[in-house]
Amino acid sequence: MGDCNHRTHERALTVNDDVTVVFHKVDSHGDNSGDDHHVDDERAAERVHLRSNSHVSSKCEEDAEEREEAKGSDGSPEGSEKKTLCLPAFCVRSEPASVEGPGKPKKCPGLGLFYAFLSTVFFSIITLLVKTIQGIHAIEISGIRCFFQMLFIMPLLIYHKTGFLGPRDKRLYLVLRGFLGSNAMILLFYAVQQMPLADATVIMFSNPVFTSLLAWIFLKERCTIWDGVFTVFTLSGVILIARPPFLFGEQVRGIEGNYTNHIKGTVAAFAGAIGAAFTFVVLRKIGKSVHYYLSVWYYAVIGFIESIIAVSVLGEWKIPSCGRDRWMLMLIAILGIAGQTFLTKALQIEKAGPVALMRTVDVMLAFIFQLIFFNHAPTWWTLGGALCVVVSTSGVALRKWYTSTHKG
Repeated sequence: MGDCNHRTHERALTVNDDVTVVFHKVDSHGDNSGDDHHVDDERAAERVHLRSNSHVSSKCEEDAEEREEAKGSDGSPEGSEKKTLCLPAFCVRSEPASVEGPGKPKKCPGLGLFYAFLSTVFFSIITLLVKTIQGIHAIEISGIRCFFQMLFIMPLLIYHKTGFLGPRDKRLYLVLRGFLGSNAMILLFYAVQQMPLADATVIMFSNPVFTSLLAWIFLKERCTIWDGVFTVFTLSGVILIARPPFLFGEQVRGIEGNYTNHIKGTVAAFAGAIGAAFTFVVLRKIGKSVHYYLSVWYYAVIGFIESIIAVSVLGEWKIPSCGRDRWMLMLIAILGIAGQTFLTKALQIEKAGPVALMRTVDVMLAFIFQLIFFNHAPTWWTLGGALCVVVSTSGVALRKWYTSTHKG
């Protein structure tokens, strides 16, 4: 490690670690007078200094100069010949980099919540459009949405080089994700067509509560007494919205059409909420080992195939009329992709708790849309049920947010 030419080799390197290791080696080459004091000076001295970045900048040369002066003051003739060898990989001269890094952009406060708000607005508009379209079955609407979603996702899969099948050990979970997710979408669209918009939205919004219970059963996640309380509140809210005759009598007000359709919509929305909860559990099981676009690809392909088969069996296939309906169907597909994209971006830069709380805006928008576009005022039973569901889902989100914040 000695430097025969007595040259100092130094090179600056900026590091972002909190601790910097700097190696100094001082070699002494004299005329070997035989004195023990000079023999000690001829030995190589290696020192390792641990210093924070705030003090390392431009200190490498100062240490070398101080030690040369100290040795020179002893009167040894070798003092003038001593040189400092600072390892290039650890010598830092420039100013310390900030914690964020020089090339890393600063985070915009509230950007994740803004993305979550946009996704909520897009999903609310989708349910409004589904409610507005007349004469087209909910399954066909779902199939058209999945078809356009396939067209948008395919180039992204090619660009990211993820393939179309995914890892071999994750394909079963991807198929389950696609099957459960597409069925939840179909059931939601069917519920929106059979019952008031706000009622279907509120029942479908109860899925976070069931997600916690299913994660406890299948993923062995922790379940507390609060999860049981929130589940009871959610079921109470669903009962207030459904208003079964054996509890509320035969005369039920504030529903659309006959009561049979109202019950069908309630069952479909509740089953859709369970399906969405199962979908979230499967996504947790998959984790981050599979690219998000691949998960959406399975969702679109399976949903499209399933919709084509179901519509053909039921004989409900109908070509949308020219003009408004076709444009609205395309808009449903585009808004679905945009909503999922913004929701994913929100979860990437924001905690799941605040994002889930922002999703409660979906319920408020459903009531507003129902009143403005359909002139249908909600009943006190619906408002009470909505309050129970929103309180339960908000409680689940707040509890998870608090747990993740104070974890460790």
